[in-house]
Amino acid sequence: MVDTPDTAMPPRPRRSDARRSIDAILNAARIVFGERFDASMEEIATGADVTRQTVYAHFPSRDALVAALIEAAAAEYIAALDAAGLDTAPPAEALAQFHHIGWRLIRRYPLLLNHGAIRIRPDNDPHELVPPRLERLIRRGQRTGDFDPSLDAAWLVAAVIGLQHAAAGEVTAGRLTAGRAAALCLESTLRLCGTRGEPSAYG
Repeated sequence: MVDTPDTAMPPRPRRSDARRSIDAILNAARIVFGERFDASMEEIATGADVTRQTVYAHFPSRDALVAALIEAAAAEYIAALDAAGLDTAPPAEALAQFHHIGWRLIRRYPLLLNHGAIRIRPDNDPHELVPPRLERLIRRGQRTGDFDPSLDAAWLVAAVIGLQHAAAGEVTAGRLTAGRAAALCLESTLRLCGTRGEPSAYG
């Protein structure tokens, strides 16, 4: 019997299946690479419950997978910053929220602390997307008198991001826990910007 249009099975939703596979692979890579950045693609496949061939079908190389994972992290980061209302909250609170969002991202994507991952720059690189938002926040705080206006906002952006990298480096080296590094980074950031009030009030 030949299937007619009424009796034939509907086509398999390949695009949906592919999206599920990609999401499973990225989630497995987030966890596995976060624990051991030298983990194999076979281990990623096992964690995602797919074949190694499926991993390579979507990500032709290890660097391609890492770049996709960093892009996913960047998308989450930008979405969180957009949802935080940084342009309307009191500047010091917004700066603390900016800081907390970054450290939450690191806890979710610990591979971001790995120098091997950092060298891979995806198309949506957070190093390019984030500084303009931070500079806008700092300039607003300087206009309202919440931050010291005597230092150039662009310099403060570079210094704040440098503090975050330094704190992350201390965590990677095992000299600080992530919680302690985050607390020190926040206090240093608020002091650097000349925030009025006690830093702990924004923690």
